[in-house]
Amino acid sequence: MSRAAARSATLRDAIGLGLAVGLYGAAFGAAADAAGLDLWQTVTLSALMFTGASQFALVGVLGAGGSALAAVGSALLLGTRNTVYGVRLVPLLRPRGVLPRLATAHWVIDETTALSIAAPDRRLARLAFLAGGASIFLMWNLTTVVGALGAAALSGPALAALDAVVPAAFLALLWPRLRAGFPEARVQLRVAVGGAVVALALTPFVPAGVQVIAAVVAVALAGRPGRAPRPTAEEEMA
Repeated sequence: MSRAAARSATLRDAIGLGLAVGLYGAAFGAAADAAGLDLWQTVTLSALMFTGASQFALVGVLGAGGSALAAVGSALLLGTRNTVYGVRLVPLLRPRGVLPRLATAHWVIDETTALSIAAPDRRLARLAFLAGGASIFLMWNLTTVVGALGAAALSGPALAALDAVVPAAFLALLWPRLRAGFPEARVQLRVAVGGAVVALALTPFVPAGVQVIAAVVAVALAGRPGRAPRPTAEEEMA
């Protein structure tokens, strides 16, 4: 694949995923409205927190009558996985300076991490992160407003359809990495299957989203990771 074609494919995947996943913000807007948050509280939460699982956890606890402390604690617990993502992304994206690091950290979520890691090189990883992060952030915040204002219209089949967007998007990103032609495909497969087993086993017993954190133990199923290959001269210059 030529450089231009790879760039176009990266942009297409990043923006396409951003638009699809961003629609899920409508479900958050509806959930926040049902939990008793007003429009400005909902919009501020989406803009400043910007991590879906934590946002849903917070409004879920509030909607169930829990305290603000319990709601914040649940949101922070689910947000810890973004710290792990950040550790992986720093050497890949190499943000320089305090402000670029803070801006990058704000967009470190499940989807931007997956897009960056799936990119074939560091330069395209940066492109995927920025394009995916921008499209998800804009779409998520726009649809949050739509969901909060039109909460009554988002029920039944509409919410069920939104629920399918995120897992379908992740499966589309994961699937190519499990094929035989991908480097260390067997290791990737063991991690994917192990994570799925752990998450499914815990789903009936833990709050939504906690199984994502617990599934990290699936990495142990892959055994000791091999030494990462040295970056090429082109990647070092990127």
